[in-house]
Amino acid sequence: MTVLKEITYVDWQFKLNEVGSVSEGVDDINQCIALILLTPKGSVPHRPTFGSNIYKYVDYPVNIAKANIVRETIDAINEWETRISVSSVSVETENEHIKINVEWKLKNSSTKGNTQVSL
Repeated sequence: MTVLKEITYVDWQFKLNEVGSVSEGVDDINQCIALILLTPKGSVPHRPTFGSNIYKYVDYPVNIAKANIVRETIDAINEWETRISVSSVSVETENEHIKINVEWKLKNSSTKGNTQVSL
């Protein structure tokens, strides 16, 4: 369990599925990206524009779905995670699974990261 005095970053949040733990730094950004991408727009009552529309394209033909998922991913992250700039987004399909890989760079820093989200 994390004690508040052990938190060293200004930006932090509780880790999902880990009672008493917090996400800080790169882990916080990775968790934010995952939350943004996995939340369908319109599903949060007091923030109806929060999230992404990537789920709209899950049943499209693969070549059309990939391009739209990349676009939706970049748009959603640019709107909701302003601490980073997206370097690249790739989409892989394997059977019925879709994996989104986001490479990013922390603004005003040399810190880089890579976040993978599975649908």
